[in-house]
Amino acid sequence: MTVLVNVIVMVGMLLVVPAGLRLTGLAELDRIRRLWPLFAAPGAVALWLPRGPTAAALALCYALGAVLLALHAPRRALRGRDRSPAGIALLTALVTPAVAALALVAERRGHELFGFGLEILALTVPHFHFAGFAAALVAGLVCRVDDGPAGRFAALSVPLGTLLVLVGYFIGDWTELAGAAVLTAGMWTVGLLTWRLGQAAGRDRTTRLLLFTSAAVLVATMLLALSWAVGEATGLPHPTLTWMAATHGLGNALGFALCSLLAWHRIRTLHPSESRTA
Repeated sequence: MTVLVNVIVMVGMLLVVPAGLRLTGLAELDRIRRLWPLFAAPGAVALWLPRGPTAAALALCYALGAVLLALHAPRRALRGRDRSPAGIALLTALVTPAVAALALVAERRGHELFGFGLEILALTVPHFHFAGFAAALVAGLVCRVDDGPAGRFAALSVPLGTLLVLVGYFIGDWTELAGAAVLTAGMWTVGLLTWRLGQAAGRDRTTRLLLFTSAAVLVATMLLALSWAVGEATGLPHPTLTWMAATHGLGNALGFALCSLLAWHRIRTLHPSESRTA
């Protein structure tokens, strides 16, 4: 499982975050986006080293970039920006890589942070890259296009579900289940709006296929996430963590995140007004 999780995390670090930052359209993030490889490359190397001081030091390089990114969220909030549902989703996207980076540093050092085992910390890293950063960013993008009740629900429920899952780590499995339910509802709404976006008149075939793939994958991957959370809370049979990494994790990384971001980059090129987030 370790090799697969590491590959998924590298996709998040090296591809998903910088691609997502470009989609925000925020000039204030241009510098950190250009510098991102300097943070992400050491973090990616840290994944493959034995746990210890060297791996933790390299992971700290990634954490520095993630914290610098996260600091933009309170700055924008204090300036009175991003109070809309789409804006809240964007702020969530800016913060969540820092949560992943904190887990990465602790896991690479071999430290059971807040009492969480190393396996859970290792899985927290991809979770907050994809169910955090990518999901919140895409929820914000679809809300900008469809600012009706469904779009606003997606943009608010994805951050709320992500927060509840994080809080559930500390409170208990039932809170985590509530978070998984809210996040699933939000992501399925994102999938529905993404499917509708793919049906828009004038959409080219490649972009349409990417959007349809992203939407379809979400149906399966979030159902897996919900079944796992139900099993953890109730003791009912549920997929193992290894199985979740190979299905839910890989599907969200490649089928949802990468396909979504590629589609949105194409939309930004062909229809710039559809990808505004600020």
